[in-house]
Amino acid sequence: MTTIRMLLTLALHRNCSTLQLDVSNAFLHGDLTENIYMRQPPGFIDKHRPTHVCKLQKLLYGLKQAPRQWFQKLTDFLLQFGFRFSRSDPSILIFNKHQIQLYFLIYVDDILLTGNNSPMIQELHQLHSHFALKQLGPVSLFLVIQTIKTKTGFFLHQTHYAQQLLHTTGLAECSSAPTPITPTKANQLESNTPFSDPQLYRKLAGSLQYLSITRPDIAFIANRICQHMHAPTEHHFQMLKRLLPYIKGSLHYGLPITLGNLQLRCYTDAD
Repeated sequence: MTTIRMLLTLALHRNCSTLQLDVSNAFLHGDLTENIYMRQPPGFIDKHRPTHVCKLQKLLYGLKQAPRQWFQKLTDFLLQFGFRFSRSDPSILIFNKHQIQLYFLIYVDDILLTGNNSPMIQELHQLHSHFALKQLGPVSLFLVIQTIKTKTGFFLHQTHYAQQLLHTTGLAECSSAPTPITPTKANQLESNTPFSDPQLYRKLAGSLQYLSITRPDIAFIANRICQHMHAPTEHHFQMLKRLLPYIKGSLHYGLPITLGNLQLRCYTDAD
């Protein structure tokens, strides 16, 4: 997620368009390099040889090799084109020759492409002849993160994702709260009663953690909630439920990316 924000920041400061691409049936494009056999699927069983197995010629979804082989095939093509892996993040490949800079970010079958040379980007359409590639236009919805182009830059938000979370918990019509957490006293007793549905707690905690990508205002309490995934209590679930009314009242909060000083600054509380 940090790489995505960095990529959008670079595109904004260099006035480059950011395109979003999608690959249909991505895992089926990889090359099978091992001998793998499977039982005959229901409805396609040979009546004369019902006990025979099928030798796979192509990858299928569900195979452990499928994601790795798909990534390998796509990146092999890009390396031949002239891209190189970033040393900081292997999910992004960089083309940097003759003042031309292109960035190709891969997340499974979702792709972001930006750069300072439109003709070279058009050349990358060779990908269409190798993969079932769909160009979705300028980036707008990437990994459930909505991206809006504004006069000052980009605005990233997860309003739709937050609404779905509220519907899942049955709190879509709840009253909003002005803060994400209430102060607790040091001597306040906490309930040690185990929560009846730990799986639900873990699901909601993970969703809140993902929501904090564009909502740093809930990052602290989301982190506290996630610290109790192994054995949540009724008190922890009440703490989780207390956060949701705040989200209800701040659905349209998000993360702006604007023009500014690109000098990297680091802060520490250590001497």
